[in-house]
This record gives sequence, structure tokens and C-alpha cells, in this order.
Amino acid sequence: MYSVKSPRIHRPFASTLRSGFTLVELLVVIAIIGVLISLILPAVQAARESARRVQCTNNLRQLALATSNYESATGKLPPSGDVVLEPRVYAGVDYESYRQREGKQFSWAVMLLPYIEQQQLYNQFDFDKSVFEQTTEPQSQFLQQLACPSDEAHGRMFQEETFTLGKRFAKGNYAAFCTPFHTDLQMVFPGALVARGQAMRKISDGSSNALLFAEVRTRDHEQDERGVWALPWTAASLLAFDMHHDTARRFDDPFVAYNRYADQTQLPNTLGPNSDMLQICPDLAGSQLDGMPCLDSNSYHYLSAPARSLHPGGVDSAYVDGRVEFLSDDIDEYVMAYLISINDGHTPGTSVPTATSAASSSN
Repeated sequence: MYSVKSPRIHRPFASTLRSGFTLVELLVVIAIIGVLISLILPAVQAARESARRVQCTNNLRQLALATSNYESATGKLPPSGDVVLEPRVYAGVDYESYRQREGKQFSWAVMLLPYIEQQQLYNQFDFDKSVFEQTTEPQSQFLQQLACPSDEAHGRMFQEETFTLGKRFAKGNYAAFCTPFHTDLQMVFPGALVARGQAMRKISDGSSNALLFAEVRTRDHEQDERGVWALPWTAASLLAFDMHHDTARRFDDPFVAYNRYADQTQLPNTLGPNSDMLQICPDLAGSQLDGMPCLDSNSYHYLSAPARSLHPGGVDSAYVDGRVEFLSDDIDEYVMAYLISINDGHTPGTSVPTATSAASSSN
């Protein structure tokens, strides 16, 4: 018998199993991963910013509560700063000018330390000496309660031989509104916090219509005082809006916004025409690139600075009654001026007066 052999089956080489990816396939996978990351990353960043905003608004709410507790304990709101008030005369009216670099120069934030669970730090201050003569350096302590996580104030210091006598000052992210005009005029056109402090009844427009705190940004530059919590200086712990008073009225009349200075106010995150007024403006070009333009106040002789934050479109703020609200960068400047002023008699929902008659009567 003949045996029949089964034919040998030859498999084509192309049908053999392959291992790994081709270069084209690998590039396609990488491209897909890149697209997915580009879709997910903005959502992750938005979630992180939302969490930072929550912490930031909670800090503001706690500061407003601390201010209320201070007022309950002392009978008045905390002073904007412990400085010299210089008697002056303008247009036949006597007034006191806020001299921010004269006196012991403790800020409202120092006064509030016991009310934000910082009694131990408060006890380190020697109030018989100026803030520049503190032996234990309490002003150099970074405080999480005074910082917004969206900024990077942690570790940032202000130190300048002429202005701080070599002392180091820690930075934070909250400042108080002291006037709708210039910081030195806060005793004439007051905001919520002014020198010496004031009773709550002075806020005749109502605590729900009076801005108290808002955010400020810091820069990683030792000669830039913005955000310094212990100093009662403009752009450090104080804000002023730079809306001028109607020149057709008496200097000591209730504040009325002067429309000649429209479009020159310090709206949130403004890039001009007015800039943050500092003792010195270090790295002018860098401050412009950072969206924080500044000028040397010793050259321009006016004191104002806006609220600033890294939140898109505006800043978080707190009112005297404790309400926290987001202030848009494009808020109406007259509305904001009257929210800062505490005794002008104008509240939301009423007509907003502007000094149209003054424009023709001046100059």
C-alpha cells in the first residue's frame, strides 16, 4: 500500500503575528493622548481655580466677621492705620491729611490679629514702638488667613533700606477701602476704615452698601510693597479709588463724583491711565508685563491703588455687613465710587449723581 502524505500548508509571511506598534501607530496614539490632555487640562485648571476662589472668599468672609467682632468689642471699626493726621486747609476748609509714612504705622490687619485667631502673634507687637522697631519681627510672618491661594504671596517680602529700615515685611492679598478719592483724604471723604476708626453709625448709607475689603496682588520683588499686611500704606493694605469730588461743592460736603475724572479711576485690575502709587516703583517694565503698572508716589503726589486678583474678570470683595461679592473689572465707576463712600446718601437702585455742572464751572 502506498501511504498518502498530507500536503504541507505554507502560510504567507504577512499573516504571521506581529509584536509592538509601528511608528505611525505610536504617533497616532500620542496625538490622541495629547488631544485628551488638552480637553481635560482646562477643566482641571478650572476646578483648581474654583477651589482657590472658595478659600479666598472664605478668608474675606472671616475678615469681615473679625471686623464686626472688633467693632462689638471696642465700639468702633478698626482704624485704617496708626499714623499722623496733619491739620491742613483747602478752599477755606480745615481738614486732617492722612500721613501714611508718619507715626507708628500699624495697619488695620495688625489690630484684627486677635480676631482671626492670631492672639499670640498680636502679643509679639510692642505698640510703644513703631512697626519698624519690633524686636521679634512679627510683621515678617506670613499669614494664611490673609492670603488668597490664587496668588503666590507665600514667602514674598518687602524690604527696603530707606522705607523699612532694613526690616522684612510679609505680604498678603487683602486690603481695605478707606476712601473713594485719595488715601490722604480719607478723613474728608471716608470709606469704611479710616484713621482712628469710626463708629458703625457713621456708615449712614448702610453696612450692606459699604465696601470693606477686596483683593490685592503681590509681586516677587523685595522693593514692591503691594500686599504688605502690616503697613497702612496705599496698595499695601489700603485701597483708594481716585474718583474726585465735585469741585463746585464745598470740600467738606458729602462726596459727589466729578465726571471730569471719569475713565481715570482705579477700577479692579485696571491697566491705566492711573497706576498703583508706591513709595518707589521697582522694575517699571516688569510691573507693566505683570499687569500691575505702578508709579513713584513721591513724584506724582497722589495716593490711590485698585483691587487686583488673578481671578478671571474681577476681584472678590467683602461688605461691612459680611456679604462677599465678586466685583467685575467693568463695574460702573460711579456705582463703585458710591459703594466705597459711606455717607453720600446714595444706595443701589437710586439715581447716581455726577458733577456735570462742575465740569463747566472749573478751570
